[in-house]
Amino acid sequence: MLRALAVAILIFATAAPAKATSPLVDELHASMRRYHENPGHLDVLRAGLTEAVRTDPSVDNLVALAHVCFLWGEVRASSPTGKLDAYEQGREAAKRAVDLAPRNVLAHFWYGTNTGRWGQTRGIVRSLFLLSTVKHEIDTVLALDPSFPPVYALAGNVYYEVPAMFGGDLDRSEEMFRRGLALAPRFTTMRVGLARTLIKKGKLAEAREELQMVLDERAPENLADWTLKDSPRARTLLASIRDKS
Repeated sequence: MLRALAVAILIFATAAPAKATSPLVDELHASMRRYHENPGHLDVLRAGLTEAVRTDPSVDNLVALAHVCFLWGEVRASSPTGKLDAYEQGREAAKRAVDLAPRNVLAHFWYGTNTGRWGQTRGIVRSLFLLSTVKHEIDTVLALDPSFPPVYALAGNVYYEVPAMFGGDLDRSEEMFRRGLALAPRFTTMRVGLARTLIKKGKLAEAREELQMVLDERAPENLADWTLKDSPRARTLLASIRDKS
């Protein structure tokens, strides 16, 4: 589900920094609602921010690089190796930002998100050693800013994906998604995540309602993500449970 989470979270994670060291930071922020119009531009942003970090490893540049690496892994990577490389680069950049600014919400969020996505791509069971890191970053973000919606999507997906014997919990997953939607009801990827959890819990009627809300949404938080990710996924999930009682 972190794959589906990919870009919907980004609309919440682009608060303008107090000091944008590189103009590419602002350019990245400005492109989040329309990334679907020119996905290839992410190549330019990643390369530019990689170079910017070499010359000016500021918190803003590092967080932006972590952000674009995650997005590049979701949208542009054509192989598991490419994805792993992007998430690892994003993970390293975010960790450096955390070290420089321990109370920076976005630094912690992107560190947890890139780490989680790297582990999921590699294989959940093979990457369980990273689970404590991801959970620590979730707890840190919640402590710093409990009104930050993307952290609830990340938490909901972690509790959904991880096997129960290793700490996965569908009830906790549902709780996290619902808390996030209470803060951001038009966050459609969060709603798809809730629907997936409800399906797994056997609450098919509730899941159908959530998925239909995604399809009926006319003002999503991120139109690009709704267009390319959430509405197609909602249609697929609805079709998969259409004949189930």
